[in-house]
Amino acid sequence: EETLRTADILAAIEAHGPELALVLLPGVQYYTGQVLPMAEIATRAHEVGAYAGFDLAHAVGNIEMAMHDWEADFAAWCTYKYLNSGPGAVAGAFVHERHLNSDLPRLHGWWGHKLETRFEMENTFDAEATAEAWSVSNAPILAMAPLMASMEMFDEVGMPALRDKSRNMSAYMDYLLNVNMADRVESITPVHPDERGCQLSLRITADGTDGKQVYQRLEAAGVACDWRYPAVIRVAPAPLYNTYGDVYRFVEILDESVGS
Repeated sequence: EETLRTADILAAIEAHGPELALVLLPGVQYYTGQVLPMAEIATRAHEVGAYAGFDLAHAVGNIEMAMHDWEADFAAWCTYKYLNSGPGAVAGAFVHERHLNSDLPRLHGWWGHKLETRFEMENTFDAEATAEAWSVSNAPILAMAPLMASMEMFDEVGMPALRDKSRNMSAYMDYLLNVNMADRVESITPVHPDERGCQLSLRITADGTDGKQVYQRLEAAGVACDWRYPAVIRVAPAPLYNTYGDVYRFVEILDESVGS
């Protein structure tokens, strides 16, 4: 449940270096909401001769990233969380350009073949010179429609502005929790703004209070959050469509749900 120290992660990579082929970690840890130091992890992985890959399910649309500049070998993510596409919608992938002409094993799918020669129906796979070479089949058009609309909004607003608001909103929630509920609720998400995104993971510490019941009361009150065993309520004020008023109201409802 505790957050991971950067020094411990890097030390573990170095300690297992001789037998390590791949370092695969989340960009944002799903339980605590901690943003991991992806650039440092990729550098240390390469120093011991390993590849570095990242699961960005909780990071895309949440924090600013630079996979290419950070030298990550690959990354994959869903789009139904912060990118608003809905469950079952298209996923995304990043492959560093240094691997595009390599002989790495992969499934050779219809949409990974170069568009110019795709319909010539040759027996030789002619890969696209992008991460699209890893595509297997056509994209679900109807499921991509809301994603396209969402991405247009992200492009219009820009991740820097969203990230600034996200930092402020999470700090505001921290403040309200500390003022009103410090003796009953504990956040296990790192406080430093570079080590957190939208998500705050809250643990109910009030004596005799069941965290799962508090979550159920929140849900009954119309709060969209979730429960993660064994003891965490995850809340994520998303800057694109949540307000500071939402944060204030949430803490009010949480206060009522926990009780005295």
